[in-house]
Amino acid sequence: MLDIRALVERVGPTLLRPVVLPEPTSCVGDVVIAEPGEPVNPAGGDLVLGVAVSDVEPAVALIESCGARDAAAVLLKPPVATQQAVSAAAERAGVALVEVRPGTAWAQLVWLVRAALAGTGIEDADARGPGVSDLFRLADAVADVVDAPVTIEDAHSQVLAYSARQDLIDPARVSTIMGRRQPDDVLAKFRARGTFRQISKGSSAIFVPAQQDGTLPRLVVPIRMGGELLGSMWAVVPGEVSEERSTAFAETAPLVALHLLRWRAVADAGRRRTAEQVRLLLEGGEGWRAAANELAVPSEAHRVVAIETPASAGPAEGHRLAMWEWITRGIGRRPLVTEIGTLLYALVSDRAGPGGWPDLRAALASHDVTPRPLIAVGTAVAVADLPRSRAQAEELISLLRAGHLQQRVAVYEQNWHRVVLSRMAGAATDAGVGALGPLPVLREHDRTQGTDYLATLHAWLRHPGDPRQASRELRVHPNTFRYRMKRLTQLVDIDLDDPEIRSALLVQLLADRWAQHG
Repeated sequence: MLDIRALVERVGPTLLRPVVLPEPTSCVGDVVIAEPGEPVNPAGGDLVLGVAVSDVEPAVALIESCGARDAAAVLLKPPVATQQAVSAAAERAGVALVEVRPGTAWAQLVWLVRAALAGTGIEDADARGPGVSDLFRLADAVADVVDAPVTIEDAHSQVLAYSARQDLIDPARVSTIMGRRQPDDVLAKFRARGTFRQISKGSSAIFVPAQQDGTLPRLVVPIRMGGELLGSMWAVVPGEVSEERSTAFAETAPLVALHLLRWRAVADAGRRRTAEQVRLLLEGGEGWRAAANELAVPSEAHRVVAIETPASAGPAEGHRLAMWEWITRGIGRRPLVTEIGTLLYALVSDRAGPGGWPDLRAALASHDVTPRPLIAVGTAVAVADLPRSRAQAEELISLLRAGHLQQRVAVYEQNWHRVVLSRMAGAATDAGVGALGPLPVLREHDRTQGTDYLATLHAWLRHPGDPRQASRELRVHPNTFRYRMKRLTQLVDIDLDDPEIRSALLVQLLADRWAQHG
C-alpha cells in the first residue's frame, strides 16, 4: 500500500498538489467519489474525491465527515482547495488535503490513482517495461483510427512509441524513428512553419502541408493533461484529412495522456531509485558498494560533474534535468544523476566511448543555453573515492559562482592552481594579513588620491624584471609603469630585492583580489 505522500508523488505534480499533510500520513486503501447531494461514508484509509464540491461550507463538512471515519485524504479542485477555512478544517480533522489541478478530468484521475494503488506505477521503466509496451500498442490503435503511421512524442520531441505500420514514410520519419527523436533540421522546419506554436496553444488536430524537400504532410495532435502539455502525436498522411477522421484522431489524445502520465510515473520511480543509489556513492560510507552493484557501475575511473542553474532560469530542478536530458541525448549511455541540495550531479566514466567523459565533454562544450549554467568536473577517481571528485567539483562551482573562473566547463586538472590560490587567499584573509606591512598605506593612497599603486605593485610582482610585460597587463606605457613604481617606493619603505618580502606582498595582494570577488 501507498501512503498519501507517496501516492501524490506517484501520480505527479501535473495533477496533484498537497495542501495539508498530517504526520504521520495514512495509507490509502481505495478511492471513493463524493457525489453531489449524496451521503459519503468512507472507510478508514479511503481517498475521497470531492467531485462537485466547489464551496467552502460543503468542503468543510466533507472533510469533517472524512476525519470522523479516518479517511486518508480529501481531494478538491481550486479555488476551494486552498481556502483558509478548508485547510484549517483538514488540520483539525487530521485528514490530508490535496488540490487537484484545474483542467484535470476526475475520471482520468480515478484511473491513474487506482493504477498506482494496484502497483502499475512501479514497473521497470526501460524499453522492455509494460508501461512502454502499452504506449506502442496504443500507437498501433491510434494509427488504425487515423489510418496513418503514428509516433507518440514527449514535450521535447523525444519519440516514446511508434506504430508498426510503415506504409507511408519519408526520410524525416525514418530519421525520427531511428534516432528516437525528430532531427534538429526537421524540428527547425516545423518550428519555422509555426507548428510548435500551434501545439503549445491548442488541443485540436493541426494539418501541416507537404514541404518542398519531400517531407510528407503531417497531422499533429497536442497531448494535454491538467493544463500541461505532455507531448504530441504525429501522423504521416498523404494529404488533407477529412474532418471526421481528424476529430477522431484528436479524441484519442486524453487516453494517450493517461498513458503518458503512467509512463512518466514509471520513469520517475526508476529515476528516484537511481538517484538514491547515486547519492550513496557520492556521499561515501558503508552503502557505496551495494549501490555500485545495483547501478552496475564498472570498477574503472569515474568523474563527478556538478551543475548549478542560475536562479533566473526558473524552477531549478526542472531546468537542470531538462538541460541534462538535452545535452546527453545522442551520446549513448546517459550519465547517472542525482540532486543534493541546490546542485545536480552526474557520474560518468572517464573512458572513451558512448556515455563516457570525452563524449559528454564535447556535448557540454557545444551546448549553448541562456542563462548559462555553472558546470564543474572533478578529477577521475576510483568508484570508492567518488566523494573526493564530488568535493573538487563543488569547490570549482564556488569559484565559478564568485567569478574567478570564466570557462564554459571548469575541469579540476586545469584549475587546481586556482583552487590553491583560493584556499590561500581565504586563509590569509581570515588571518588578517592584509593589515600588515606597507599595503595599508598604498591602499589608502589609492582610495583618497585616485592612484593605482596596488595594481602596479601586483603587476611588478607577477612580471619581475619585465616592465614591458607588466605595463601591457596594466595597459599603460612602460615609462608610466616605471614612474608609478618609483613613486610608490618613495611613498613606503619597501625592500623589493628581498624574496621573502616579495612573497609576502604577493600573498597579501592575491588575498585582496580574491576577497573582492568572493
